[in-house]
Parts: sequence; C-alpha cells; structure tokens
Amino acid sequence: MLMTPEQMKSRTKAYALRVIKVVQSLPQTRLCDILGGQLLRAGTSVGANYRSACRAKSPADFINKLKIVEEECDESLFWMELLVEADLVKLALLSKLLDEGNALLAITVASAKTARASNSRVNRKS
Repeated sequence: MLMTPEQMKSRTKAYALRVIKVVQSLPQTRLCDILGGQLLRAGTSVGANYRSACRAKSPADFINKLKIVEEECDESLFWMELLVEADLVKLALLSKLLDEGNALLAITVASAKTARASNSRVNRKS
C-alpha cells in the first residue's frame, strides 16, 4: 500500500507523540533521564526530518534528508532496545512502539531506494 507524504507526516508525528509519552513515564532516575533524553531527541527527530525531506530542493536533497530520517529512526529503536535490555522498561510496554519504529524504518529505506532509482533514471536521460 502506498502512503502519501501527508499520511507519512501524520504517522511520524504520532510516533513522536508516543515516544514523548514513553519518556514521560520513565522512572525519575539519572540513568532514565539520560537514556530517555536520547530517545526523545531521536524519536521526535523522525517526524521533524521527514517534514524537512518533504520540502527538499532537489531529488538528491530529498534522498539525503530521508537518510537522516532513517538514521534517527534506527537510533530511536536502539534507545528503546537499550531501555528494555537494561531492565528499565518491560518489553510488553514498548513492543508496539518498536514495531511501529521498525515499520517506519522499512518505509523510509524503501522510499529512499525508490527515490535513488528514480533519480538515476532521470540523470541517465539528461
């Protein structure tokens, strides 16, 4: 199923809001403050950088900005995995958010691949 840019913007914003709720629910410890801050930065950056990609000035700029979305999404998954593996959060509490992060990552990777293929076809015709 193809997703429009507006649907992806909405989905990445919903992801950011869910990340915010997770971070707010973390125990008030120095460790959780640090790890939660990292998760908050990366998880909210996914949507912000996707919006930036939608305003790209060229196909190459779009691809570069999607790469940032990919990196931030992967990083947010890392911080959630770390919270679980450090026994700071139960997997059951993060499993759906981890699934959504993995889905957004897969969509972003596929979009970048499609954009690169499209861009190379355009460049060959020039």
